[in-house]
Amino acid sequence: MKQATQNDLELVRVAAERGVAEAQLIYGQMLLDGRLVERNAAAAFHWFERAAKGGNLMAVNMVGRCLDQGWGVAPSAALAEPWFRKAAERGLDWGMYNLATLLILGNGVPQDKVEALLWLRKAADLNHAKSINLLGGFYEDGWIVQKDMTVAKQHYLASADGGDFRGQFNYARMLVMEGDTTGALHWLRMVPQTATPAFVSKMKSFLSDLPWQELRSFAATLPDVQSA
Repeated sequence: MKQATQNDLELVRVAAERGVAEAQLIYGQMLLDGRLVERNAAAAFHWFERAAKGGNLMAVNMVGRCLDQGWGVAPSAALAEPWFRKAAERGLDWGMYNLATLLILGNGVPQDKVEALLWLRKAADLNHAKSINLLGGFYEDGWIVQKDMTVAKQHYLASADGGDFRGQFNYARMLVMEGDTTGALHWLRMVPQTATPAFVSKMKSFLSDLPWQELRSFAATLPDVQSA
């Protein structure tokens, strides 16, 4: 895939201004990420809203994300929830995942793990790796379902295979619990490729406290993060 250029930015911007919803979504994401343009979360939110009004489902989800995270707008889980729900009800896996996450946490919206489980299962049926990882957590912790470490491990493996760094870490953690540090290291080495710096920092701290020298040695190779 070729690297985006300033010419690409101009083409996307022009298409966005002409009302192309897909271009509005892309331009909003570029503004949010600060890619080829100065980061401007408020402007990104504006373009996500325009794309959402044009019927773009991912843009509907991204309006929810901005409201949930406070990107360019005051944070409000209560206002984010209907946007995630709209995306979820129209079949978007990311909308299902984000709605389920809100319902699990219950910060700003009523906590409802039963409904969250339903949405995670729907997203998992669409092979959404992050949702599959959260399903693993339900079975590991015994939320709503009966605790089942075997089923939890199966979900973590499926999530890890799908490329989710949390799934990779959780599957590795299960292998460590079984004494398979070699297998665990295979997955742990993948985590930093896509994980956030804050997550890598937490993983480093976790591994550094374990009794296995090979895991502590791997942890020593990971970068320190001063602020998560």
